[in-house]
Amino acid sequence: MASPYPQGDREKVASKLPVALRQEVKIRAAELGVDIQDAVTTAVTDWRALPAPLPAVDTTGAESFSTWLPAGLYSDFKTTCADRNISYVQGLAQAVRRWLDSNPSPGAAPASGIPRRVIVCNQKGGVGKTAVSAGIAQAWAEEGLRVLLVDYDPQGHLSQQLGIDQIPPGHDSLVSHMCGESNGDLRDLVIAIEGEHFGKRLNLLPSCFDGFLLDARVAIKDVAARGFHKEHALERALASMEADFDVVIIDCPPSLGIAMDAALYYGRRRQGEPIGTSGVVIPVLAEDSSATAYGMLAGQIDDLSIDLTVDIDYLGLVVNLYDSRRGVIATTSLQQWKSLGDPPVLAVINDLKEQREAVRMQKPLLDYAPHSEQAEAMRQIARTVRGAAR
Repeated sequence: MASPYPQGDREKVASKLPVALRQEVKIRAAELGVDIQDAVTTAVTDWRALPAPLPAVDTTGAESFSTWLPAGLYSDFKTTCADRNISYVQGLAQAVRRWLDSNPSPGAAPASGIPRRVIVCNQKGGVGKTAVSAGIAQAWAEEGLRVLLVDYDPQGHLSQQLGIDQIPPGHDSLVSHMCGESNGDLRDLVIAIEGEHFGKRLNLLPSCFDGFLLDARVAIKDVAARGFHKEHALERALASMEADFDVVIIDCPPSLGIAMDAALYYGRRRQGEPIGTSGVVIPVLAEDSSATAYGMLAGQIDDLSIDLTVDIDYLGLVVNLYDSRRGVIATTSLQQWKSLGDPPVLAVINDLKEQREAVRMQKPLLDYAPHSEQAEAMRQIARTVRGAAR
């Protein structure tokens, strides 16, 4: 339904749009510095000029969406929908999807053409590395980026939570590729994660049981094979796939060993890459033991940076599972994290039920509970990290 715009040159229109598309066009318009009404005007105008409709867009769960369009454009749009025998909701979804595809995010990939690499790490277990890795990966896939999520932890919690089996011992895996002992293509192991909001853009490289022996195998290879450097092992394995993705996110094991060194080296700032494009995101808890663990990880990052003469950027901290009812330790610890300033606190995620329910259902959080507080926190982290490069 349309109602006249006060100035007469535009009218307010109300339709429906899938939540993911609505969120994506809002973010993209802001990134490109255009009004959302102008973005939708261009989208509808260009869509109507096409000789045939585009492939159907999944509009399941579409919700109310309104904006201002030039007077008469919405009537013309409805006529075109009728001519093409599709619903107004489907027509609008096709138009917006085409505009998004034609106007990529300026933060989709660094200018150098290499993917953004985010290392989610902390050698302390139970801080939510897997939840944060999966959540920001889903948020970026929802925004239209091609995301590779790597389950680098041999415990395989990430793979399990998404309903994907671990790779059995002795089979082709990330570990065999890191050790230079595979002739297969690592792409063959990547699995697309289903989800209403992800459009086949969210992909997982599953964990493998052989990962428990990774440090020992890489260390032996480093000594025995000429030209093999243990810190380069992860990058060497993933290099062939980098052109296929805009973002690579590594869900690290709770370790300070060789595997962690390889992950940190992979997340270093490469030549020509802006500061803050790639680096580490560190989930922490609002408690004293988490501060101790953070200090140990920071020491490892500093040592590796000095030893290999590389820059590893801190993208930020995520205070996870926060509950102020736990008293003064929780509240003062939160203030201490915030007072660091650098790295910044990207988000404080409260201890709520939706993440646990999503794990139980083996579904991505942003698909299971897209409007939950935790889902919005993951989107906040993704937006902040994307906007931090300088």
